Amino acid sequence: MIGSFLRHYFEVPEKVVKVVCLGGGVGTAQVLKGLRSRKNFDLTAVVSMADDGGSAGRLRRAFSVPPPGDIVNCLAALSEEESVLKDLFVYRFAGERYGKDTDIRGQKLGNLIFVALTDIYKGDINKALVEFSKIVSSKGRVLPATVGDVNIWALTKSDKKIYGEKNIDLGKYNDGNSLEEVFLDPKDAKAYPPTIKAINEADLIIVGPGDLFSTVLPVIIVQQVKIALLKSTAKKIFIVNIANKPFETPNYKVSDFIQALKKHLSKDVFDLYLVNENRAPIIPKKLKYKYVEHDATKVKTAHKVLLGDFVNADFPLYHDSDKIAKAVVRNLR
Repeated sequence: MIGSFLRHYFEVPEKVVKVVCLGGGVGTAQVLKGLRSRKNFDLTAVVSMADDGGSAGRLRRAFSVPPPGDIVNCLAALSEEESVLKDLFVYRFAGERYGKDTDIRGQKLGNLIFVALTDIYKGDINKALVEFSKIVSSKGRVLPATVGDVNIWALTKSDKKIYGEKNIDLGKYNDGNSLEEVFLDPKDAKAYPPTIKAINEADLIIVGPGDLFSTVLPVIIVQQVKIALLKSTAKKIFIVNIANKPFETPNYKVSDFIQALKKHLSKDVFDLYLVNENRAPIIPKKLKYKYVEHDATKVKTAHKVLLGDFVNADFPLYHDSDKIAKAVVRNLR
């Protein structure tokens, strides 16, 4: 309290905490929503460019642009815009998300705006991102993990190869197989330079939550990202998923997430694992998701695990943004 009083009295500004979130999808967006209200946080999200499914994949093929889905979702999560404009960015036209590549049905308006900006700036992704951030009044920035055309493929435990994010995401290997490892194509895909700079300068790095093999790992296995992550002296937090995706991580427990990360990064780099222990909210049976269990006996004591109530009671597949933000802030001290 005395420190806070003195800072206020002498008008000493609080130290800005540079936070980098690696992942994408709904999981990273939920984390960003919670952290954006913290005044002394400088936020950067880094997302995978390997998405080739759904509406974003259609735009990628139709216009030869990076998949805009995770970029737009994360920018919207960082937006301080309170008008109907924010709703427009995430508005999705009625129709099939896996329709024809050039069909507007099933497309998200924000994705189309990003494609237009990329074309206006003649393929300069950096300029498109800067201008989109201005439009959405973003409190933070979103960066691609890689440059150029990048895809992923996975190897199952029975040595079956599954090519493409869409096939991994939709469980095209669902014949008794489970995933073992994920790879980039090309394997030496280059990282986006501002992304590496952000990781090198970070005070806090948050990885996850999100689809482990199709969203989270494709970011952190980029060779330059992996090296930067291993070298970084920032505090590193991994947020374990609330529930397991039926195809990607069926029956995964906390120890399985830790082992998968260690396998892909060659060592355990995380200082803290955030694990939800509130399993009271009912997950609808039709979703076929199940809560991730904390198998404490298999989680080595070297791994610091923070158990808590992190679930979104209204939709228990997701984390609660505010609960996660409070846990992150508490563990920065």
